[in-house]
Amino acid sequence: MKEAGMEAARGQSASDNHVDGNALAGAFAELFTTDITVATTECAQCGCIGPVACLVVYADAPGYVARCQECGGVVLKLVRTPETARIDLRGTVTLTMRLPDM
Repeated sequence: MKEAGMEAARGQSASDNHVDGNALAGAFAELFTTDITVATTECAQCGCIGPVACLVVYADAPGYVARCQECGGVVLKLVRTPETARIDLRGTVTLTMRLPDM
């Protein structure tokens, strides 16, 4: 879906402030030992498969909201407190990470 179509599907305008999935690297670094941005996700809404780095991330909320680059559906959410991290992957069919060489 083209950017304008994705924005319309989300009910947002082109002026919305977002960054790409690379913004999740630091937040996930404490939780995963591999680079999460090269992991692939499969969107539960449209089936799009792509790297986390390509997700459209909104980081100006109490946490991170990552949307599919094709359909705009929410793929994952990450919320941190001083004691915990909560990852909501309901919008992800799979999250696939390459294991480090041993």
